[in-house]
Amino acid sequence: MSRKKKQPVHNITIESYAAEGKSIAHLEDGKVLFVENAIPGDVVNVRIVKEKKSWAEGKVTSLLKPSPQRIEPFCPHFGLCGGCKWQMLPYEDQLRYKQQQVQDQLQRIGHVALPPLQPIIGSEEQRYYRNKLEFTFSTTRYLTNEEIANAGGAPIEKEAALGFHAPGMFDKVVPIHTCYLQPEPTTILLNVLRQYTQAHQLPYYDYRAQNGWLRNVVIRVARTGEVLINLVIHHEDKKIREALLDHIFENAPGITSLHYTINPKLNDSIHDLEVHTYRGKGYIEEKLEDFRFKISPKSFFQTNTAQAERLYAQTRALAGLSGQEILYDLYCGTGSIGIFCSKAAKKVIGIEVVEDAVKDARVNAAMNDLQHCSFFAGDVASVCTDEFFAQHGRPDVIITDPPRAGMHEKLVQQILKLRAPKLVYVSCNPATQARDLQLLDEQYQIKALQPVDMFPHTHHIENIALLELR
Repeated sequence: MSRKKKQPVHNITIESYAAEGKSIAHLEDGKVLFVENAIPGDVVNVRIVKEKKSWAEGKVTSLLKPSPQRIEPFCPHFGLCGGCKWQMLPYEDQLRYKQQQVQDQLQRIGHVALPPLQPIIGSEEQRYYRNKLEFTFSTTRYLTNEEIANAGGAPIEKEAALGFHAPGMFDKVVPIHTCYLQPEPTTILLNVLRQYTQAHQLPYYDYRAQNGWLRNVVIRVARTGEVLINLVIHHEDKKIREALLDHIFENAPGITSLHYTINPKLNDSIHDLEVHTYRGKGYIEEKLEDFRFKISPKSFFQTNTAQAERLYAQTRALAGLSGQEILYDLYCGTGSIGIFCSKAAKKVIGIEVVEDAVKDARVNAAMNDLQHCSFFAGDVASVCTDEFFAQHGRPDVIITDPPRAGMHEKLVQQILKLRAPKLVYVSCNPATQARDLQLLDEQYQIKALQPVDMFPHTHHIENIALLELR
C-alpha cells in the first residue's frame, strides 16, 4: 500500500550514497528510499515527499543518531543556502563517494567495457577555490522552519536579503555574510553593498511582483589579483547607479574591472544583454600555466582555476600529442583547453555556440601568439560538416567538453563518421557521458578513465575518458 505524501517514516538508517548527492535507505517493504541531506550511517526520521511503484523520495525531519563519519560544517550558512551540501563529510570521504559515483554511472548507464578507474584527483584547496560567484538581491528573505514556528502563527514582517537563492525557491534568498567559496574582496563587497543599499533604501527586486531595481551582482576573482564586478539592475537610474558604483569602487579593495548591466527581462540571464564598463579595462586576465586568458563579464571559464589546470593537464596527457596532430576542441568556450594543448599540436580548431566566447577565444589565441589556433562560432553539431572538415582538415585528435546534457546525438554520429584515431571526452556529468560512451562504443574503445574533483563539498564531479578507434 502506498504511503500518503508527507507521511513520516521513523528510525530509518541511511545505507549508502546514490547519484546527485542523495543517500539511499530502504523502507520496510524493501522499496528504495532516496534521501537528501543525510550521509551513510545516519539514523533519521524522514518525511516522504514522492512515492512511485519501486522507489520513494524523502526529506530528513530529524537526525536521531549521527553517522560516525559526520563532522561539524565550517560555514554558518550550511543547510540553508543550498551550496556545499557535503560539508558534514570529511574530504577524503567525499572523494571516495565521488569515485564510486563515476564507476556506478558508467557501468549502470553505459553498459560498455571499462578499464580500471584511475584514483580521483582531489582539489588541493577545499575553501576559497571558486573564481566566480553570483549573488541575488531579493525583497524576500528566506525564513527557517524554526523562525516560522517561533512566530506562533503571527505574521512575520517581510525582509530583504542579499545572498543565494534558497533551494527550490525562485523568490526567497538566504542572506550571506561570509562565503568560504571565494576569496576576498567577496565578503567585503557583499557587506559594502548591503550597508549602502539599506542605508539609502535602494529597492531590491521582487521576484513575484517582478519589480524593483537591484537584481544581481557577479564577482570574479582571478589568481592574477584582478577582480571583476558586474552589477545587474532592472532599469536605468543614472544618478543613483553612478553613486552606488562609485561607492563600490572606493570601498571594496582591488576592483580592476567594474561593470553594470540593465536587465528588464523576467529572467536573470544576461547572455543577450549589453554589459557596460564603468571603471577599468572591461575584462580581467587569468593564467593557466604560462598561458594568459581574457575573461570578460559574460565569458565562460572554469570556476576552479587551480583544479582546471590539473584537469587540462590530464586531458593533454591523455591526448598524447606529438606536435603533428590536427586537434579539434569541441564546445571550446573561450578556447582554454585547445590553447592549453596548443604547444603539442600542429593545428587547433575550436568550435563553440556562444559567439562572445569565440571572440574571447580568438583574443586569447592572439594574446598567447598562437597563429595555429582558429575558433568558429556555431552549434557544434551543425558546424562539423563534411565541407568544414574538407576546408580545415580532418582531426587526428578530438577533445570534447560538452555541457551537462552531453553531446548531441547528431554530433556523436558525425564523430563516428570522422573516425579520428583518438577522442578525449571531458564531462561534468558522468550520467550523460555514459550514455554517449555507449553510442561511441560502436567504433571506439575506452582506454582510460580519470575522475577529477572540481567542486569540493558538492556532489559534482568531472570525468575524463580516453577513447581510441578500434
